[in-house]
Amino acid sequence: MTRREMREHCFKMLFGAAFYPADETDIQSERYFYSPDEDDVTEDGRVEIIHRVEVNDADKAFLIARVGSMAARIPEIDDKINGVAEGWKTRRMGRVELAILRQALYEMHYDSEIPEKVAINEAVDLAKKYGGKDSAAFINGVLARLVTAE
Repeated sequence: MTRREMREHCFKMLFGAAFYPADETDIQSERYFYSPDEDDVTEDGRVEIIHRVEVNDADKAFLIARVGSMAARIPEIDDKINGVAEGWKTRRMGRVELAILRQALYEMHYDSEIPEKVAINEAVDLAKKYGGKDSAAFINGVLARLVTAE
């Protein structure tokens, strides 16, 4: 599994877990691996798989542990976001954008293997793929403020 695939799975798992009580993160993360494939029809009429979970046991264990670690740090991550997101406290943010921001901050502060610039770039790419038309700019702006605030 590539880092990008890992990041995308973590994002989806973190996003999905946000709809349940915090103490159910592990249960919801486990359920993620049993979700059905999803497809969509492209503009040119082709059927494209947009979601498929095919991971080996080691990757599955890694993803569950990583999302659990992210979820455990949500209060402190959200405090950092709230400190720089003028007029947009986490309680008002869209769940897609919030999950992307949480993951990016986790990578920037708690994963020494991922350079800050990479975390920001990947977060913006996720926002372009899963967010609304202004999501990428919003994510980039919040993360840029976090970098300069530190």
